[in-house]
Amino acid sequence: MAHSSDPASPQSDFFNAVESDTSQRTIAELCNALYERELTLIAQQGPSQTSLLRRRIAGLSHHVRRTARFLAAKAVPLELDEHNASWQARQAAKNPARSNDTGKNNLWFAEHAKVGLVVPVWVQEFDNEHIELDSIDHVQPENQTLHVNKFGWFDFSGTPVESPARYTDREHITLSLVKPSKAIMTAACCGHTWNHKGRTSPRTLTLREILLVSTLNWRKFSEPQRFDNK
Repeated sequence: MAHSSDPASPQSDFFNAVESDTSQRTIAELCNALYERELTLIAQQGPSQTSLLRRRIAGLSHHVRRTARFLAAKAVPLELDEHNASWQARQAAKNPARSNDTGKNNLWFAEHAKVGLVVPVWVQEFDNEHIELDSIDHVQPENQTLHVNKFGWFDFSGTPVESPARYTDREHITLSLVKPSKAIMTAACCGHTWNHKGRTSPRTLTLREILLVSTLNWRKFSEPQRFDNK
């Protein structure tokens, strides 16, 4: 029989408390999924320069914890798959970006384009297509163009100003900047993909993409919103 002075008792109580804390278990599970995913990505596509590789690995724990806390907070109006650290929603039979209207694009980006705003980019490569989130880091209203961090320059109608291969290191790719909508942003967050036959297996979002989602204002995509995750 264990007495109150038995050091095993408070230790046992501590582990029971941790085990009963659902949020902590969720965060731990999300961290495991994110670590596994990101380390695989680094091994396959990481920088070859040792100093850059060390820097990326050194910052990994911070970014993984931050991402896991955001996912666990369930601030996104989508179903969270905790085992895979991903969002799920019903996938449309066709890519919702295909209803893109360049005229409406022009009007929307002329009014709302601003540095820091997260916007969707329709990516087509051969027979495969998906929607990927990127962030605006420069706007030139005088010639109606903007620059997004990964995919480069577009005009307000959504047409690339420069060759996409410069930013993606891939050929046979077509990019279009599109006006955000709930259907388009949902598809981007869930990694939905399509080909000529219809739906295909979802792609896995990177840590960067998930953190971009944390700035989305789902009530008004024209206004960025920061997730308070200290």
